[in-house]
Amino acid sequence: MTSTPSSELAQDTIRSGLWLPLFDELADPLVVARLAAEAEEVGWHGVFVWDHLRWSEPVEEIADPWITLAAVATATENVRIGPMVTPLPRRRPAKVAKETVTLDQLCNGRLTLGVGLGSDRYGRELSMMGEELDDRVRGRMLDESLSVLAAAWSGEPVYHRGEHYKLDGIRLLPRPVQRPGIPVWVAALPGNSRPLRRAARHDGFFPVLVAGVDQFAEMVGSVRELRAAEGKDPAAPYDIVAALVPGTDPAPYAREGATWWMTEFPMGAVSLDMVRGVLREGPVGR
Repeated sequence: MTSTPSSELAQDTIRSGLWLPLFDELADPLVVARLAAEAEEVGWHGVFVWDHLRWSEPVEEIADPWITLAAVATATENVRIGPMVTPLPRRRPAKVAKETVTLDQLCNGRLTLGVGLGSDRYGRELSMMGEELDDRVRGRMLDESLSVLAAAWSGEPVYHRGEHYKLDGIRLLPRPVQRPGIPVWVAALPGNSRPLRRAARHDGFFPVLVAGVDQFAEMVGSVRELRAAEGKDPAAPYDIVAALVPGTDPAPYAREGATWWMTEFPMGAVSLDMVRGVLREGPVGR
């Protein structure tokens, strides 16, 4: 496999994350935990996992992301971890609040929560399980869930009476290690403004299925404008993710604002040997 060019990037300019679909050979949490420990030793900055219940053929076996991340948390000490991304509209936000806080404690404040609408495109995991299919409705569910999570992470009683969720004064303790809450990165596809506005309100932006650096730059520029309109401090920490096939030079994406490079493996055709090859080549700047 072609090694990732370091170009003019130093290792501290852009961080590198393994982004792993938990399919077939990677459906074993112990295997993924060992990969994460090896990645940390080599110098990777993060280990993130997909969150799916089903995928299209030939994928057959799929691991649970939260159990897998718990195994990763106990096998590592420094790498950032998290689901990239979890489709909050098919999860109960109070349960996610408990899961995220417990995991943040287990990894001592290394959790990042990636969120998105989810999709029925690749495995019909929404339609086959009776989940909501309307993107706009799932968008409202996602926004409600994020409000519930922020309130739950505060440690104060949560009063929420929305279109989809109701919580009546419940206090979900303990609080996460990270304050005021766990960083949230929002995924967005090109051509839709609502996810961009959502990303602008949170801690990071994950453009997915982007066709090259020009489209990436356009989406990043839109999010920056939206953040300015929201009154966000342009100097405040804000992560921007570039998902790139190993071997792609991340320097042009870093120049457009990317703070993380994620390894984009082929959908549904990832072998353990393939992941190990990329892992051992190391992060950007190595």
